[in-house]
Amino acid sequence: MAIAAVPNYLGRDFSTASPGLRFGMYLPLWGEDRRTGELVWETKDYKYEIRGQDRIERRLPHENKVDAIRQALKLTPSDVATMRALQTRQSALALPLIDAGNLLVAEALAVAPFTTGLGNEHPLENGFAFLNPYGLPYLAGSGVKGVLRQSARELASGAWGDAQGWDDAAIDALFGHVCDDEDGLQRGALTCWDVIPQLAGDALQVEVMTAHQSHYHQQGQNPHESGSPIPINFLTVPPRSGFVFHLQCDVPFLQRIAPDLAQDRRWQVLLNAALAHAFAWLGFGAKTAVGYGAMADDPAARAQREAARRRAAAEREIEAQREAEKRMNPDDRAWAQAQPVLAAFQTTFDKARTVAFNPGGPFAQERLAFLRLALAWTESRSRLATADLIEQSATKAWGRPSNKDRWQELQAAIAALRTVAA
Repeated sequence: MAIAAVPNYLGRDFSTASPGLRFGMYLPLWGEDRRTGELVWETKDYKYEIRGQDRIERRLPHENKVDAIRQALKLTPSDVATMRALQTRQSALALPLIDAGNLLVAEALAVAPFTTGLGNEHPLENGFAFLNPYGLPYLAGSGVKGVLRQSARELASGAWGDAQGWDDAAIDALFGHVCDDEDGLQRGALTCWDVIPQLAGDALQVEVMTAHQSHYHQQGQNPHESGSPIPINFLTVPPRSGFVFHLQCDVPFLQRIAPDLAQDRRWQVLLNAALAHAFAWLGFGAKTAVGYGAMADDPAARAQREAARRRAAAEREIEAQREAEKRMNPDDRAWAQAQPVLAAFQTTFDKARTVAFNPGGPFAQERLAFLRLALAWTESRSRLATADLIEQSATKAWGRPSNKDRWQELQAAIAALRTVAA
């Protein structure tokens, strides 16, 4: 049975480890002789079977690579929770920056497998980029910035039609450039955050590349079509996984070096164009030339983010109002707390009087409930405002109770509100 190259005291069950650890340090790749139990330190086990016409026992290799890589695919419940938490944390950090106009957020779905970090050293020949210390797949912010810069260059070249506002000056301002001063470099105003993919199915998947000419590339033989193909497995993020790109701009710095880009958030318009071009034509990560890393805009996720931003803004406003109320004197606090109730009744009244008044209908009951609530108030402005609203809703033309006793009770309540308020 294949084992990981780790000390014995760590055991052999790594099912609760993160995908990064299971693919890296704890990968059960190294084989043994199944008869003797001796470790062979190759990526295969050796088993013994009787085969052939002569029925001779043969020592047969059993490749461990496929089985080993499949053990690194599934995310544990803890991994899934961490993946969601990282995305939530980024969203929380982004909200104030969005409101300040310093951050552009773009939601996307992978329309093809995504992979990155294939050049990292690994026994399977192709590595994968995991974010430490979480052991989860990610797309580095530097990779995002490189793709966007190339996208901006292609748009600025005019080879793709409308440059959509991109030119060399805009590229230098946002991404930086080599300059003639003694330092030699000028930083750009743009910073790209790392992207934490939200994996579809909560699992990675395996893709295969097949080298058909290994005899030519590795052994120096003339290329021909009779070579033995060698399948090579590597990890990918599956299609339909979610990617959220956070592009942060140092607006004060941009105002100094390129004020036209800072005006009316023109830098966001340019970056939206660069993102759209990158999604459609460039892709992110590795192997983009053969279609990996292609993205598409995700309007559903964008709508959810906007709803969350509005909810957060409303919660902040309510919290600020509560803090302000704490600093008020009792009368002012009571008046502030009465405002939503008064406004709600005004809205109900405006809606109800668009049709004929029904003395026993819903509005009459709501008016009575509002009146009983207001009679318990002690703050004068709230009581006077209530009296005015009740009088407006109980005119002879619309809203007066048909029952004489009810009308007298209503008048008495209005008088009580005004008397105590005075």
